[in-house]
Amino acid sequence: MDIAEIKKLLPHRFPFLLVDRVLEIQSGVSLRGYKNVSANEEFFQGHFPDHPVMPGVLVVEALAQAAALLALKSMDVTGGQAIYLVAIDNARFRRPVVPGDRLDLDVSVEKRRARVWRMHGRASVDGQLCCEADLMATVPSDMELPSAREPSDR
Repeated sequence: MDIAEIKKLLPHRFPFLLVDRVLEIQSGVSLRGYKNVSANEEFFQGHFPDHPVMPGVLVVEALAQAAALLALKSMDVTGGQAIYLVAIDNARFRRPVVPGDRLDLDVSVEKRRARVWRMHGRASVDGQLCCEADLMATVPSDMELPSAREPSDR
């Protein structure tokens, strides 16, 4: 999945779109993608000017966006569907992410019940684990899913 397809599925835009490419996706099972971390990222201006480090919350956000892509593609959504992060558990940070890194994102489904997804995410650079977390997301009940659409009366 390239950036054009990612932008069709996710509502995020620069500077908050944190997935650049999806390399592999197994519907309902797992997704592998990445974020290229550039020295030009806006957050490096203040975090920290003399020692730039990607904020941990943004690493978790990148994992959450990857998880959202997996859920949306698994539900056959073609775009415009909201999905909300409702929980982050067991987040652990192992090493900093700095300019020039390619942040590899791996998410896998642990459980799905209707509109609620529980996934485990791992972010790494050069094979070294940076962050892992358990994520829970949901599609709001007032949103129509493709499989739930009623036939038109026309």
